[in-house]
Amino acid sequence: MEKLIEILRELHPEVDFETEEHLIDNGIFDSFDIVTLVSEIREEYDVTIGVQNLVPENLNSAEALYALIKRLEDGE
Repeated sequence: MEKLIEILRELHPEVDFETEEHLIDNGIFDSFDIVTLVSEIREEYDVTIGVQNLVPENLNSAEALYALIKRLEDGE
């Protein structure tokens, strides 16, 4: 989770990713951020986030995003 927080902070250092739960709903992440995030996650965790997983419930918080990464690592 620590590496994910680092990736997120590179995108938006002004956001408290430990507590923020509405990254998509509040417009903190735009489409460019999402593309960058998906690429960084692929490089760091060796998982591919497919289009079907690019939904707010998977991207609204660091915790939700980390849960998605873990599911993909486990072969979802």
